[in-house]
Amino acid sequence: MKKLILAGLALSAGLAFSAPAWADIEIATAGPMTGQYASFGAQMKAGAEQAVADINAAGGVLGQKLHLNIGDDACDPKQAVAVANQMVSKGVVFMAGHFCSGSSIPASKVYEEEGVVQISPASTNPKLTDEGGPNVYRVCGRDDQQGKTAGQFLVKTFPGKNIAIIHDKTAYGKGLADETRRAFNAAGGKEVMYEAITAGEKDYSALVSKLKQAKVDVLYLGGYHTEAGLIVRQMRDQGMKTVLVSGDALVTNEYWAITGKAGEGTLMTFSPDPRKNPGAQDLVKKFRAKGIEPEGYVLYTYAAVQVWAQAAKAAGSADPAKVIPALNSGKFKTVLGDLSFDKKGDVTLPGYLFYEWKDGKYDYYKN
Repeated sequence: MKKLILAGLALSAGLAFSAPAWADIEIATAGPMTGQYASFGAQMKAGAEQAVADINAAGGVLGQKLHLNIGDDACDPKQAVAVANQMVSKGVVFMAGHFCSGSSIPASKVYEEEGVVQISPASTNPKLTDEGGPNVYRVCGRDDQQGKTAGQFLVKTFPGKNIAIIHDKTAYGKGLADETRRAFNAAGGKEVMYEAITAGEKDYSALVSKLKQAKVDVLYLGGYHTEAGLIVRQMRDQGMKTVLVSGDALVTNEYWAITGKAGEGTLMTFSPDPRKNPGAQDLVKKFRAKGIEPEGYVLYTYAAVQVWAQAAKAAGSADPAKVIPALNSGKFKTVLGDLSFDKKGDVTLPGYLFYEWKDGKYDYYKN
């Protein structure tokens, strides 16, 4: 229903298109380019830059070149809103971002008001598309999908084990933990502990001692790789063999850089690895030739730009009011595979799978 409300976008988009017809088309990506989650910002930047380079090399969009703007929100909601306003002032018509749900959601209000198409490659909180405007989409999954997969997995894989669930209080972390807990309970599981941690701390020894006292066999964390890595190391330091299970925020080699061998056996949910997609092999080789491993959200950001460019070509315009109907009705060929969007702006792609960290790499979990 929300995708039909285009009048406001048409007005603001009309204002945005007062620039000369020969000007570059301004697009952007935004995420944590600095701060403790900067590895994900680097993934997004690499994906967006390569997509723009490839599209421009093939003639651009509607005869115009794309110009990429990079925004740093540091996964901070207030900074995300500032970045969104900055991008609007630059005439950006499309945002491939943000990364953290806590940034994407408040920024989406700016993009809706100003008539900018937003396609997040990574924000999984359901509220982004459930409550977002007609301009909001994502090429990743949702936490209610991810949480359902995780909750059912915990019951099936660890019967009779003491399972604790914790989160880092962020929109992403708490949302994912709550969805996992809901599915876990619905499948017959009962956690021995449900608590919150503070993101950014270095010492989680008090938490680890509490987990040890409760004889926790499996710890589910809704949060990011930085805290996950420290908690795993500190559990091992206290002699605990507790299995860590988490979500898609662990799809970065930086997790292993924090944990070393302590991260062996960590389990996590993530969408099907696009690096294994037969149609993406040439692109994967191109990234690796440049010294970039297209892990995590590199190819998801690339795909977000691909989708927007195809929709703009189909619409015959980069005007968001014309691009949005093309996004709603189109089917797009991307490095993730063929995809389209539902009425909320969520992607119609396969859901989540489990991965395991082994020998410094993550791959599909084989039980």
